[in-house]
Amino acid sequence: MSDGVPESLSFDDDLPLLGIAAWSGTGKTTLLEQLLPRLGERGLRVAVIKHAHHAFDVDQPGKDSHRLRQAGASPMLVASRARVALMMETPGREEADLAELIDMVRPQHPDLVLVEGFKAWPLPKLELHRPEVGKSLRVAEDRWVRAVASDAILALPEGVEALDLNDLEALTDWIAAWPARWPASQRPRERTREGATP
Repeated sequence: MSDGVPESLSFDDDLPLLGIAAWSGTGKTTLLEQLLPRLGERGLRVAVIKHAHHAFDVDQPGKDSHRLRQAGASPMLVASRARVALMMETPGREEADLAELIDMVRPQHPDLVLVEGFKAWPLPKLELHRPEVGKSLRVAEDRWVRAVASDAILALPEGVEALDLNDLEALTDWIAAWPARWPASQRPRERTREGATP
């Protein structure tokens, strides 16, 4: 793999990971907004790691935490009774390190970690696809894709589940069942003898 993406990640049976992979404009964040409350109603504590393509700042200029971070605090942790925010500068990095981010979430003991973005990273994924976005499916080239949720009928490789992108209940069922499937899903789909994915 390229751009600092490793060939493999170290998986933990007690920390189920599922990537949510899609091209921009497909509706990843909107779908997650709808799924997260439904997963919570089923008793799942779900963490989300979201990739950002651009520089961003969750802090506000002029606030004490921003001033201290600008003065060199790294990391800067802000806490109240309602929430905690950890901010770190990562100069010199071309890309965020997903393995490091997973390690930051691990102590919180979520039932499931959904990873939005990081589509080149080697972890099991649910691909979202809307033909009207005009982008190709990744499932044929990414053996980590376990299912494709689309609003169209698609020809998929053997072993890849087809899900209806507009059926929130079915998508919730599929994701809620992921932690039970996780231990057997920590490797990519098999290749055929010709080198193509079945």
